[in-house]
Amino acid sequence: MARIEVVMPQMGESIAEGTIVKWLKQPGDAVKQDETLLEISTDKVDSEIPSPASGILVEIVVKEQATVPVQTVIAYLETDAAKAVPVMEGPGATSPTGAGVQSSGAGAGSAQASGTPATVAQSPGAGAGRAQAPGASAASVQSPEARDAGSARPAGTDATTAGQGTATTGVAGKGRFYSPLVLSIARTEGVQMDELERILGTGDGGRVTKKDILGYVQARKSGTLAPPPRPVQPASAPQPPGPQAKTVPVRSQGDQVIPMTNVQQKMAQHMVNSIHTSPHVAAIHEVDMTVVAKHRAAHAAVFERSEGFKLTYTPYIIDAVVRAIKKYPLINSSVEGTTIVRKSAINIGMAVASENGLIVPVIKHAEEKSLLGIARAVHDLAERTRGRKLTPDDIQGGTFTLSNYGVFGTVFGTPIISQPQIAILGTGAIVKRPVVVNDAIAIRSIAYFTLSFDHRVVDGMLGGMFMDAIVKNLEGFDAESEIK
Repeated sequence: MARIEVVMPQMGESIAEGTIVKWLKQPGDAVKQDETLLEISTDKVDSEIPSPASGILVEIVVKEQATVPVQTVIAYLETDAAKAVPVMEGPGATSPTGAGVQSSGAGAGSAQASGTPATVAQSPGAGAGRAQAPGASAASVQSPEARDAGSARPAGTDATTAGQGTATTGVAGKGRFYSPLVLSIARTEGVQMDELERILGTGDGGRVTKKDILGYVQARKSGTLAPPPRPVQPASAPQPPGPQAKTVPVRSQGDQVIPMTNVQQKMAQHMVNSIHTSPHVAAIHEVDMTVVAKHRAAHAAVFERSEGFKLTYTPYIIDAVVRAIKKYPLINSSVEGTTIVRKSAINIGMAVASENGLIVPVIKHAEEKSLLGIARAVHDLAERTRGRKLTPDDIQGGTFTLSNYGVFGTVFGTPIISQPQIAILGTGAIVKRPVVVNDAIAIRSIAYFTLSFDHRVVDGMLGGMFMDAIVKNLEGFDAESEIK
């Protein structure tokens, strides 16, 4: 029987930190080993984290929306039910200046064993502090609400006026992060964004905490505080002209401000970086999918009965892409400075829509798989993406990417290359259209495919030949073949 630490897991070699999205258990709740305990978000993917053991969750050290380094202690489990006393909110945590750290349950006061100052990290609804895990900073572990309790103020910090808490920064500028709780209070109390951006933030980096905004609202209601005036730029410092001028966002009453998730922020960075890195060129080809459509229709029912999931067009397209890459292997490359690295394995990334946006899991060694093997891999990755069961390894190592925006009815698209790859294929909706076949008008299932490629490596000739190979692989598909 023991008190067990729950730590922020290392979700891949390149992952240095994680953000706690949601605790699914609260102090006092029983939890079984491998039962989902919380959800975390990294710069790669969102994941559900299982409990390392069976027991009682007695303390949550790191609150929701807080970001901490990997291996940081984020909670405690007690396997001995007799000792499982959940930490409740209340005063008692002392300053991290060496006066000692209070804690409930086993290990009280152990934070000072080494003689070094302990950093207090409070749990949701907990007044007791606990020493921070090695490598974790106070800024990343301690939540704004914990600081509001006044139990972890660094030595030497001056107190400001009543209702403002502990001042660590001056008036912060635009672009600060606001927690969902702060935004909810602002909406309820009618605090406009321009007011919110000028509230003195006492959190890390000038972040506005719950106490900050409640103090502001109370002062405004009592008439002791007027909305702060808009800053006036001195006449001696004119705004730079032309494109250098900064555009001030205009918001109207009722506008909703939605902070980006970790994944969305990183995706935005990757997309902007890709546009700045690769000179994008797009080549669009028309593809007659009639033979593939007939083959899929003929095998759909039997396939679903035997495999337990529906047969889609995606495996056919990936199979055609893999065969085209084998013919033109330079497409399956990456750029490293002034060096082109041609990849030996064909790892196909495929964009999958999830509740957190588009995620791109990777089918490893697609060149070794049959059409049936590709279909199984597509289904498995899609299901695990939507169920938030992907691991960082599942979304790394791609050498070529497929974006099937046709499932949303989009006909044309120009996808952005996933760095450091040099090409991405976008596939539009398959629609029946009248076309000319052998000098006669016929109704065919037509789609438009777009290849976005990096013109540093792929020129128009190679891009055109590669697309032509994909078209021929699909239009020349053997309608009599079995799915093996």
